[in-house]
Amino acid sequence: MMARAGVIVIGLCLVLYFVLTGQWAFLYLTSGDPVGIAMGAALIVLPLIGAWALVREVQFGMQAERLGSRLDAEGGMPAAETELSPNGRLARTDAEPLVQRYAAEAEAASDDWRARYRLGVVQDAAGRRKDARASIREAIRLAKSSAD
Repeated sequence: MMARAGVIVIGLCLVLYFVLTGQWAFLYLTSGDPVGIAMGAALIVLPLIGAWALVREVQFGMQAERLGSRLDAEGGMPAAETELSPNGRLARTDAEPLVQRYAAEAEAASDDWRARYRLGVVQDAAGRRKDARASIREAIRLAKSSAD
C-alpha cells in the first residue's frame, strides 16, 4: 500500500513538474535565442523521459505483484527458513547460502518463471535489490512466454 501511495505522489509531482517546465519551455522556445530554444526543447524532452520511466516502473510493479500473488496462491512462495531482521531482511550469514540454493534451482529450471521469481524474492530479502529486480524481470518475461 505504501508503494502505491509513493507512486501516486511521484506521479502528482511529475504532473506539477510538467506544468512548471512547460511554462518555462514555452518562454525559452519563444525567446528567439538559440541557447534558449535548446533549453526549451530540453525542458520538453526531459519530462517525457521521466514519464516514460515512471510508466515502466509502474508496469514492472504491477506485473511483479500479479506474479507474486499467483505464486503465493499456488503455495510456491519461499518460506522464511531463518530469522528475519525487523526490516524483513535475512541475516548476512544466512543470506548467501539461501541465495545460492535458489539460484541453483533457477538455473536447473531455466524456463520456469516460478523458480526465477522465488530467486528474486530471496535476493530481495538478502538486500540484493538490483539482482532481485533482474530475476523478477526474467520471471515476468518467462511467464509471458509460457502457456500456463
